[in-house]
Parts: sequence; C-alpha cells; structure tokens
Amino acid sequence: MKKVFSVLAITALIAACGTTKNTTSQTPKTPKVASNPQTYANTITSEDLKTSLYKYASDEFQGRETGEPGQKLAVNFLKDHYIKYGIQAAKKDGNYFQEVPLDVMNTPEVTITVNDKSFKYLDDMISLSAGATGTFSMNEVVYAGYGIEDEKYSSYSGIDVKDKVILIKSGEPKNDDGTFTVTGSSDASKWSNMRQQFAAKRDAAKEKGAKAVMFYFPEVYQMAAAQFGNASGRMSLAGNTKEAYFFLINTDLAKSLVNDIDTNNKSAVVNTNLTVDYKNNSKKISSENVAAFIKGSEKPDEIIVISAHLDHEGVKDGKVYNGADDDGSGTVAVVEIAEAFSKAVKDGNGPKRSILFLNVTGEEKGLLGSRYYTDVDPIFPLENTVADLNIDMIGRIDPKRKEGNRNYIYLIGSDKLSTELHNISEEVNSKYTNVELDYTYNDENDPNRFYYRSDHYNFAKNNIPVIFYFNGTHDDYHQPSDTPDKIEYDLLENRARLVFYTAWELANRENRIVVDKAEKK
Repeated sequence: MKKVFSVLAITALIAACGTTKNTTSQTPKTPKVASNPQTYANTITSEDLKTSLYKYASDEFQGRETGEPGQKLAVNFLKDHYIKYGIQAAKKDGNYFQEVPLDVMNTPEVTITVNDKSFKYLDDMISLSAGATGTFSMNEVVYAGYGIEDEKYSSYSGIDVKDKVILIKSGEPKNDDGTFTVTGSSDASKWSNMRQQFAAKRDAAKEKGAKAVMFYFPEVYQMAAAQFGNASGRMSLAGNTKEAYFFLINTDLAKSLVNDIDTNNKSAVVNTNLTVDYKNNSKKISSENVAAFIKGSEKPDEIIVISAHLDHEGVKDGKVYNGADDDGSGTVAVVEIAEAFSKAVKDGNGPKRSILFLNVTGEEKGLLGSRYYTDVDPIFPLENTVADLNIDMIGRIDPKRKEGNRNYIYLIGSDKLSTELHNISEEVNSKYTNVELDYTYNDENDPNRFYYRSDHYNFAKNNIPVIFYFNGTHDDYHQPSDTPDKIEYDLLENRARLVFYTAWELANRENRIVVDKAEKK
C-alpha cells in the first residue's frame, strides 16, 4: 500500500519482453448453470498460496522495486502462471504486459522571476509535475482564489485562464454559519481535503487550459519541500509536455503576487511581469502492468476487474523489503482466484461476464500503474467496467484486533458508489465464508484516508464501484521484516475465497449492478 502524501516517486531499469502467443485454447464448453462456486473456491488453498508467496516474496525478487530487476522477475512470475492456467492475455496482441512509461525525477533547475525579483527552487517553490524544459514570460497572472470549479461554487466565474499562469490557494469557502459552501454541512469537500485537493485543483486548472499553476499551501510547504523538493528518484507517469506546470509555492512568492492572499478569496487578473525558467532533469523508464483475461460466455463486454499491486519497496541499505503482506498476499490471491476461474471455464462453467486479472505496477510510487490503466490506456472501456475488487494486504492481523475475532477483513468503499454492491458483498459472505466484515476504515472521516491510498481509487474516481480488501497495518508494514513466515495462511485462504465468491456473483448474476451514488464530475 502506498504511504500517505506520496506526490510522485522512484527508480529505473529496462523493461522485459512479455509477448506470448497463447497455445492453450480458452474456448468455453457449453455453459452449465453457474450455481455451485464452492467446487472452484475450494481450489484456493493455504498450501498453494504459501508456496507461491514464499517464492514471490523471497530475496530473489529483491523487493520488487518499480523498474528494477526484481520487478521484472515479478511480472514474469505472473505471466508464467497465467499461461500455465490457460488464461489469455488481456491485450489483443497477446502481450500480458501493459507498458507503463514513467519519468524518474532528478531535481529540476527552476527560477521564477516576479518584477525583477528572483525566487529559487526549494527555497521558494517546488515542482509537483514533470514540466517540459523551457522559458516563458507573462505580463499578468490570474488569481483564481481557492481554485474550485463546482456547481455550488466556482473560482473561475468570469475569468479566462487559458494559456495563463494562475495562482490558487488551499482550502475552501464557508458560509456565515460555519458550514462549508460546497457541501452545505460541517464536512469538508475534496477541495480542502489534504489528500484530494492537490489533484482536484490541478485537474480543474488543467480543464480550464492553464499553462502553469502556482499553489499556495503554507501549512504543508516546509514539510513538502523537505520531503520531496530535493529528492532524486521520485517517479511519475511520463509527462505530457502540453500539460500544465504545477508548483507548490511559499508565502514570499505568493504575496509578491497577491499581498493579501490569506484573506482575499476574490478571483482577479493581476498585472505583473513574471518569467518561469524550467529545466527538466528527469529520465524516462518503463514498467509493466500484467493483465490476463477470461472472456465471459454471455456478457463478454461487461468486465469485472480483480486487482492487486505487484511492486514493493525494493532494497534499502542492503536490506530486502520483501513485501510479503504488502502486497505479495494480494498478488498471490489474484493468481489463485484466476486459477479457480480457469478451472470453471474448463468445466464449461465459466463466468457470464468477463474477468480481468490486473496486477499493477508503481502503487508504492503514487498508484501509477492503476492510474495509467484508468486515465491513459484502459484495455477495456471504463464504461464497460462493472466493478473493481482490489486486494492490498490480506495476510496478517491488525494488532488492534488481536483480542477479537481473527477471522475478519476490513472492507473499504463497498457502499460508496453502489448500494447493490455492498449488499451483494454482505450476502455472499454470509452464504459462503462468514468473515467478520469490519468497516472501521470505510468512515469518511477516517484520518488514515485508506480509501484514497490503493489502486481501487483510480477506478472509484471514474464512478466504477469498488471494494478494497485490507487487513490493516502492522509493525512490519513497509519494513524489511514483512516476510512470508509471518503470514496467516488460513486467513489468507478464506479472504481470497471471499473475493472469489464476490467476483463469481458479480460475473454471473442476471443484471449488472446499479451505480446509484455516482459522483458528478
């Protein structure tokens, strides 16, 4: 699972080749009545999960750092298993690998000049994007207040920001009674949420055509500058040179443009002489998602996604970060679930809807592989995607639950977009697995913000219903001590079976689940 407040991320190497023509026919027999999934769920065993995980989370795989040799071993491990089970590649060209182009950042060289006063990188601003090398000048800056574009409140009303440099600030407006204007309640919206407002405000500016965005967020500037501003190796999806520059700026730079920015929320054009000189020192690498596919027998164009991230933290100070729970446990669960579905296909009892087994890269670097799939190159149309069942850490016990029922799982997101999905999840569990479903981290006010911290979120933001299966963190989280000997394999088995049963129901029910809580875009 990705750490809190990752903005970009890390390292590099050459991608391995993954094209394989399928020699195993996957044409299903005449479908039987899909009424007894237990035969196939029972093939998901603790013994098989343990065998796979001891290999996948071994020192041989070198912590599966994105772009590094261990990650290449990981994607080939997955490809080989899908071939073994007779599951075809999702891509039409027979390649199990979806290339994910990445930028590995080195510290850029940036100077911003306002009316002959120069502001320096790190001292006064940091870049949150991989902007193109170049120099440009403006004789005005557009101040867009909170940078909000919402039906309840717009910072862009009456102003044109296309091809302009804009200045925005953190936060969102409140009514006289103290409630938030956008939500009409005491609950903040995405426009001031710590994790969401960066992307929400950046994307709003991008939609309006801004050339560059200066974001004034004084409460986090020093921390962000220390953590990210001078760190080489940060990673992002390969930059589009036509995309806006995105800077986090300090108080001095902000007030050189709008002196009363702390109290002034009114959008306006500011006449000033501004020059941006930006040299991008990033280098490009490629990593891979692994995507395998079982075609549905009756509704093949409707897709159920079962996802987990294949990467981890790599090697640091000579120590291998094996990532057995994070997310070796989810990865081997997906592989076992895939095998169970492949056996159903061979028996003529394959799913009515299609299943995409999606192992994504770069999760630890900012949900990069899943974001590439949803935002850049979805193999299947997002509008045809019924749901994403995302598995990230399901092999351990949260220390907070040591005194309670060990047979539990945290569920996050099941009711966020589809009431029906939540109800199906509950019913399937009651019928087959009897895992205690714990919704502690599903709370909108959860300070951990787990809903936004794994790959399901890139589907959810596109109004695709999701369930995130999660055992919680522990002392070995993101430590070299997250090793396969500490996994509770009976729990891993039962939790993986729960995901299988849920996918089986979603794939074989008569009607596609209804999205009754879609967020307006």
